[in-house]
Amino acid sequence: MNDPVAVILAAGKSRRMQSDVPKVLHEILGRPMVEYVLDAARASGVKRLVVVVGHQADRVKSALRHHGDVEFALQSEQLGTGHAVMMCRDILVDHDGPVLVLAGDTPLLRTQSLAGLLNDLNEKQAACVIGTTVTDANEGLGRIIRDGQGAFVRIVEQKETTAEEALIREINTGCYAFDGKPLFDALARVRPQNRQSEYYLTECPGILQADGRIVIASKHFDIREAMGVNTQEQLAEVQKVLAATAAAD
Repeated sequence: MNDPVAVILAAGKSRRMQSDVPKVLHEILGRPMVEYVLDAARASGVKRLVVVVGHQADRVKSALRHHGDVEFALQSEQLGTGHAVMMCRDILVDHDGPVLVLAGDTPLLRTQSLAGLLNDLNEKQAACVIGTTVTDANEGLGRIIRDGQGAFVRIVEQKETTAEEALIREINTGCYAFDGKPLFDALARVRPQNRQSEYYLTECPGILQADGRIVIASKHFDIREAMGVNTQEQLAEVQKVLAATAAAD
């Protein structure tokens, strides 16, 4: 069993940031926001980091090249989160162990939350652990559906919820821990059956469950960790939080 690997999704554009700078390179306290994600992953026990680049790939690679433990996978077309992770398959072909999948625009991720995902994956011999949180601000976010005993059933995206499901407060944070080999097997079976013709990582838990593998949802996160930085206003808010944290230390 190999040490954990983290796949960091950093290929997207930054239209809502109204800037030519790739979103993950916007600075917080003098550092690109993606570096905070790298720090949290390392501190949770990750030994290899694979950053998926796409939009302005060379610029992102240049900014992170001084990190000796960072490798890069290219997503030349942005065809969804599942497609982004699949671009790491060749790099991780020999990896037999945990894979964290994280977004590069979530600089408030906490080490203990990521460590919790990895611990659950190991202790419960799961193929997938979905990081969740509970919030009233659930608009636009995927809901976690559980059965009567509290076991994970599926993720339902906002646009597909029933009126009852829309009231569910537990949401998918977009942070996952997977067993690597089953993950890439499941990704190979994801189909773009949606209006965007994209390959969604959220399809993988259901595929793994259908294979008889263990999939769980764990409430290790708070809502701040789950919220990506998509606007200049959100960037300013995150900077205030991290500045306050630094001052307290």
